[in-house]
Amino acid sequence: MLIKFAIEDFFDDRKFNNLTDNTITTYKYFLTEFQDFCNERGVVNVEDINKQVVKSFLVNCQKKGNKPTSINSKLTRIRAFLNYMVNGEVIKSNPAKEVKKIKTDIKIEVFTEQQIKQMLSYYRRIKQREKSLFAYRDYTLIVTLLGTAMRLGEVSAFKWDDLDFQNFTLTIFGKNRKREMIPVTEKMVKELLAYQLFVKNYFNFLPEYVFTNHKGEQLTKSAIQSIFKRLSKIMNFKGVRLSCQVFRHTACQRAIMSGMPTFAVQKFMRHSSIAVTQHYAAMWGNDLREMNDRFNPLNNLDV
Repeated sequence: MLIKFAIEDFFDDRKFNNLTDNTITTYKYFLTEFQDFCNERGVVNVEDINKQVVKSFLVNCQKKGNKPTSINSKLTRIRAFLNYMVNGEVIKSNPAKEVKKIKTDIKIEVFTEQQIKQMLSYYRRIKQREKSLFAYRDYTLIVTLLGTAMRLGEVSAFKWDDLDFQNFTLTIFGKNRKREMIPVTEKMVKELLAYQLFVKNYFNFLPEYVFTNHKGEQLTKSAIQSIFKRLSKIMNFKGVRLSCQVFRHTACQRAIMSGMPTFAVQKFMRHSSIAVTQHYAAMWGNDLREMNDRFNPLNNLDV
């Protein structure tokens, strides 16, 4: 079967299974790149793809400057595509399974308390001085990200109807369109109510989405990313990016370090697996410190 038609069939299957547009776009980008690489080397049929072809593609990506995480993501997509070919009995086994992922040194970026205060203080000063929409909006955006650990797509799609102010709950449509409900604190509710009042007065109506542009239209994901690009130039933080993902990591870190149980952190972060939460807990948890203070052998020795 020609790789070109096999990939098109794979995309149709992904759409049929109702994967998100973002996921399908990522698949298209990576697999088109893989297809072009195969064509350049005369590999046009799926049956001709072997371990060496896959490995050569990833080595080529490495030479182009792709980071280990990006290379591993590409390998994951190729494996999924070839698994689909195995299930369709086009090939007998998946050659990409024989290719190992690259070991990565994972650095989890988080904001310090000082950096958080610095960002909020910046917008707070503008709010008092200019009372502009962007200052109120961006201030509330940061508070929301820290208070809910929302992902980029989730905060872009955040609507006022998703909030239950009386019961202090928030409905989030997360990964794979999964509907989840999380509690929000009284402090979070007060911030959102204050922002809602400002928005109503500014537009003379309440927009459907919580975070909008100056026309009251939904902020796209790229628009939110642009907000943080501008803020990044102003703040000039060293060694940490300004992004929804870093705010999410920061929320996770502070929840764990404040003593929130791992199971509760999993629900708060909406991790699909407790293993993901345990990975973060191992980095930031204070259990070992507490146990060490209580039971270290030196405690009972006269030294």
